[in-house]
Parts: sequence; structure tokens; C-alpha cells
Amino acid sequence: MIFEVFQLGYFQTNCYLIGDEKTKECALVDPGGTPDKVLKRCEELGLKIEYILLTHGHGDHIAGVERIKTKSGAKVLMGKEDEYLVNGGTQELIPIFRNIKPFLPDGYLREGDIIDVGSLNIEVIETPGHTPGGLCFKIGNILLSGDTLFQGSIGRTDFPKGSFETLINSIKNKLLILDDETKVFPGHGPSTTIEKEKKFNPFLNE
Repeated sequence: MIFEVFQLGYFQTNCYLIGDEKTKECALVDPGGTPDKVLKRCEELGLKIEYILLTHGHGDHIAGVERIKTKSGAKVLMGKEDEYLVNGGTQELIPIFRNIKPFLPDGYLREGDIIDVGSLNIEVIETPGHTPGGLCFKIGNILLSGDTLFQGSIGRTDFPKGSFETLINSIKNKLLILDDETKVFPGHGPSTTIEKEKKFNPFLNE
């Protein structure tokens, strides 16, 4: 498996590249900011971008979607409850992203859905709280947690339609039940593990 991370945009959002070395198919998760270096890397590796997967619809996670979709023809998939954000809501919510063109996804993802990228299986986990349609993606022992769970922290819930109680429930009932060895790669900042967050995350030990 090809697995690489790129920090994109003003908020240094982690964009993840997941690819099959044999079939040369790949998916990109949360392409925020200007994604030219991601496109260049895919070209260097000879990868075809099949999917753009969004953990949620905030501007720092979607700013590069239009350019990548135009260049690659990739399908954009996300949680339906966050459609309002990519269709103009994020521009109203965070004015710095007012230049992002609204778009509609090509499909919606639900709990338990599997996205096939070559021989790789990406499992969808619904984790609302940071946003209503928040998702995490699991590939083997790797979890892409978006802005749901960070090293030593959790996602913000002070935006409209955010909910602290819902987010905590999502984390405890959906993520902390995973194997302790599961590697967690969040939307911002360094990686961690489920075991470390169980032991040391102050938001989960109150």
C-alpha cells in the first residue's frame, strides 16, 4: 500500500494519499488548500485518482477538491449531512474560504460502506459531532480520523450544528472500541494510537 501525507493550506490540513501499488489506483482524503504537490506526487507515482473522500465539509478540508476533480475526474464521496457545507455553507461559516466554489458530491457514504481502491478496502465509520456528517476512514490498522480525534484532543464543537456530547459518543462508541494498536492519523497534527488516546486524552477521561 502507498500511504503518504501532505500538509495543505493555511490551516496545514493533513491530506492523505492511499494507493494500490499494483493497480495504480488511489484515493485522496481531505485535499485542502492548493493541492498541486499532491497532483504532482500522484503523477510521479503513476497513480490514477479514483476517489476524493471527505471526512467532513469544512473549508480547510475541501479547498482543493474542485481542482483535483477537474484534473482527474475523481468521484467525490462524503457524508450527506455535510452537503450544506460544500454547497455554500462553509463560505458563510468561515469567511476566509469565501472563494471556494460550491459543489455537490458524486455520492454519499454511510456507516459500514466499503470503498474499493484496487485491492484496498476503505471502511466508513460515521462519527458526527464536529459536524453532522463527520466520517472516519479505516484501512486495516490505520484510522483517518479527520477532525474527530486528535493526539491529546478532540474536534471543535462550537461551530453551528456541532455537538460536544455527540462527538464524545462517536469517539467512545465508534473509535475507542478499535484495537489498541490502531494507528490514528488526524486531520491536523501528528499521528497517535487508540491506546494512547484511551490513556492520555483528557477529553476522554473525564
